[in-house]
This record gives sequence, structure tokens and C-alpha cells, in this order.
Amino acid sequence: MTSAAGAAAAQLGTAFLRCPEAGSSALHRAVVASAAPTALTRSFTGKRARGVANDFLRQHDSAAPSGYPQVLHLTRPLLAAARRDGDESVANLWAGQAHPLARDLPAAQVVAEVSAGARAALAVAVERSSRWG
Repeated sequence: MTSAAGAAAAQLGTAFLRCPEAGSSALHRAVVASAAPTALTRSFTGKRARGVANDFLRQHDSAAPSGYPQVLHLTRPLLAAARRDGDESVANLWAGQAHPLARDLPAAQVVAEVSAGARAALAVAVERSSRWG
């Protein structure tokens, strides 16, 4: 499979985190709306994932074992308390690198905009390929 931009697929979960239909917490929505950097880590669950870098991630990533779901079982009470208390220094705040681009829009609108953008990019690619044969 080929594409206009060199990618065959994309993950769009972060684009939906600020949608009214999302189950994300107010804390998670606020951090996703920020320009905070992200990092890959195993510190929260034992499985590598990208999240907004916070104190917990920075302090525990280098020593975090690859041990999913065992690490998750160990951290689950701590993470639940952090979410309950709105503690962004500890909570696992999953987000992709482009998280600041997420907007407060209904999910249907996000899907429509992404679909329209993909169709437009494909049309440009088809036009270019027809010119260059």
C-alpha cells in the first residue's frame, strides 16, 4: 500500500481526546490542549506508549521494566488516585506528538474534517501522478 505522504496508515486517537463524546477527564483534556512535550515510556503500564511527559514518567522511565500487565497492576492504584486528585505530575496522560492540534469538536466533525483532508490529499497526488506519468 502506498500513499501521497509516504504513510500507509495513521493513528488518530489523540484527535478525539477533546471531543465532547470522549471519556477523557478534564485534566487529560487540558494537558492535551497544552504544548507540553510527549515521550515514549513503559513507566505506567510496562508496555511502551506515548504520553505527555510529567514527573512520574521522567523519574521512572529509565528503570521501568517491560512487564505488561504486571507493571499496570502495580501502578493502577497510584494512577487512579492521581486522576481522582487531578495530579498531572503522576497521571498517565496518553497523547500523540501532535496533541496540541486536537480541538474541542464533536467526533463526527473530526471524522468529516480528516476525511475531507484525506480526499483532498489524494486528489492532489492523483493530479501530480497524471502530470508526471
